[in-house]
Amino acid sequence: MKVASDAVRAHLQVAEVGKRAALRGDHAEALRSYREAMRMAVQSRSPEAFFRHYLEASLESLELMGDFDSVLEYCGRAIDHYAKTPPSNDLAWLDLASVYQRRGVVLCKVGNTAAATEAFDAALRQAQRIGATLELSQRLRGWIARGLTLTPERVLQEQRRLRYFSVREETLRAASGVSARKSPL
Repeated sequence: MKVASDAVRAHLQVAEVGKRAALRGDHAEALRSYREAMRMAVQSRSPEAFFRHYLEASLESLELMGDFDSVLEYCGRAIDHYAKTPPSNDLAWLDLASVYQRRGVVLCKVGNTAAATEAFDAALRQAQRIGATLELSQRLRGWIARGLTLTPERVLQEQRRLRYFSVREETLRAASGVSARKSPL
């Protein structure tokens, strides 16, 4: 089906432009590209996995921009969705666990460690249902339990160390064959 593959290739290319922008630190441009890629994916009736991936990249950019309210709002809506429509497979359970983890991370960054602890506990419970581990949730939860101060910078350092972000130099190269620093665009 040539039309479908052309449509997929088109939104993938738009998303890759966004990823290169994100890696340069231009998250506003990245968000524009991700939103366009999401629109194109929906319009072309591409598999939901594409939309979810672009949404994940968007949330990463929002978080890295410090737009924590938007990230927390999304997490709340996703948690409400799963409360009404419980996960039906392992991937959905992992998605729910990841949403709770993202919520906990952002709550750590804004200094609400009590709510972050609750979010990490929920993330770990959901992950345990399917035998998954969330090392970042475990680590940050442990640090909170020990009374350590978690600055946004320290949380970000741990996120990067544990490869929390999906938009990274090596994933861009692997996906497109183009380095973010040596992009022809």
